Amino acid sequence: MTRLMIETERLILRPFQSSDYEQWSIGFDNRLPSTYKYDDGYEDSTPYTKKWFVDWIKGFQETADQDDVYILGVFRKEDGANIGNIEVVKILRQDYDWAMMGYSIHNQFFRQGYGKESVQAATELFFSELNFHRIELQINVDNEPSQKLAESAGFQFECVRKDFFYEGGKWIDQLIYYKNRNNSW
Repeated sequence: MTRLMIETERLILRPFQSSDYEQWSIGFDNRLPSTYKYDDGYEDSTPYTKKWFVDWIKGFQETADQDDVYILGVFRKEDGANIGNIEVVKILRQDYDWAMMGYSIHNQFFRQGYGKESVQAATELFFSELNFHRIELQINVDNEPSQKLAESAGFQFECVRKDFFYEGGKWIDQLIYYKNRNNSW
């Protein structure tokens, strides 16, 4: 498997390692109270032991080895803080090379440009190293911050998929944003 890693001016995106446990738990423990529906807010990492973490990231490696899911930690260069993660999930290879990407930034790092910077870098990495042709973002219709992030990171709105995602005991609509490897706009 390709060792996925990319650096930006302020960030390093790479697979989690067992040595990241402390920074990972600090990221969760320092979250602020939730400010809106899609902000998970504070989460106590105490129940998640180092053994749990090591097993958790081992699962990431296994799914990556199968070319199913790739999960990268997002780390700030200046102090090594884990500020979130980015994942890409293969939808279909064959003649499509099509994937879905998700992202999560801890709320204490909101509104500092880290989301846009990490999504742009991850997109470049997933196109170049994993040879995806199309990457989609599937966003809840009422998640305006994520919609703004998608647009600022260069993704184009494509459509609304009706009753597409099962959440909260019901099927909900999702907005689809996409980027192709060779977009020319």
